Amino acid sequence: MYIPTFADVEAAHERVRPYIHRTPVLTSSFINNMTGAELFFKCENFQKAAAFKVRGACNAVFSLPDDMLEKGVATHSSGNHALSLSYAAGRRGIPCNVVMPRTAPQAKKDAVRGYGGKITECEPSTSSREAVFAEIQAATGADFVHPYNDPRVIAGQGTCSRELAEQVEGLDAVVAPIGGGGMISGTCLTLSTIAPKVQIFAAEPEQADDAYRSFKAGHIIADDAPVTVADGLKVPLKELTWHFVSTYVTDILTASEQEIIDAMRLIWARMKIVMEPSSAVPLATILKNRDLFAGKRVGVIITGGNVDLDKLPWLKA
Repeated sequence: MYIPTFADVEAAHERVRPYIHRTPVLTSSFINNMTGAELFFKCENFQKAAAFKVRGACNAVFSLPDDMLEKGVATHSSGNHALSLSYAAGRRGIPCNVVMPRTAPQAKKDAVRGYGGKITECEPSTSSREAVFAEIQAATGADFVHPYNDPRVIAGQGTCSRELAEQVEGLDAVVAPIGGGGMISGTCLTLSTIAPKVQIFAAEPEQADDAYRSFKAGHIIADDAPVTVADGLKVPLKELTWHFVSTYVTDILTASEQEIIDAMRLIWARMKIVMEPSSAVPLATILKNRDLFAGKRVGVIITGGNVDLDKLPWLKA
């Protein structure tokens, strides 16, 4: 499989620029005092489709040759990649088929349909997702845009940290969530080239810690159906993302479900921004590992804001 380079990130940046936001970086003196670090939140929750994944999706869709357009694109996703690919396909006027777990947040399903994507539901496991997708792709002949194990997607995600490095000087570290590893791979790809001294930390739920265990074991360990409030981080690493994780990541840190919920609520309360549970995992791990980050300038990537407002995790059922 082709391993993307920083030249691919630069090309992606020019390709996707008309279709995405250059998202802001926000700070909170209250949270800085809590952590003892200077935190710079790169707010991809304000991105088009409310997720960083629109970067990779747009890069894949707008790099498709004309003879592939009629059959369109297809993917499987728990939500943000599905809606981002639907958004990108809509901008180019091509079909988009997505396979989503039946348990995916309703807000994400609604967004997919709102952008013109067609949903086929599957059971909430990686094996079911991939089996149902194989049927859809065989029926449509669409180009498969993998949620993260795709060079076009990783190059697109790398544009996020490219912007962050321009917006904030002198970063010591960057912390981003890890599920399948698309964002963290793009972060590795970019920073290893333009800011190689910056440490890269991946943040993961304890209840979906296959990347953590893979990192410690030195090979991919895949869970099929982990259960966590961070619904965007349930998928396993694949060979391309494992290349970047195993080569460039400083460490993988984990947080409990309650720590994730507490961090999410803290950002909602103090920064007044809507973000989803997966996006809270980086701050949860920073709060849990204060000594590791104390006195440092740390970029924190808030990956998305597609949250079901009727099912906020701190509300009583």
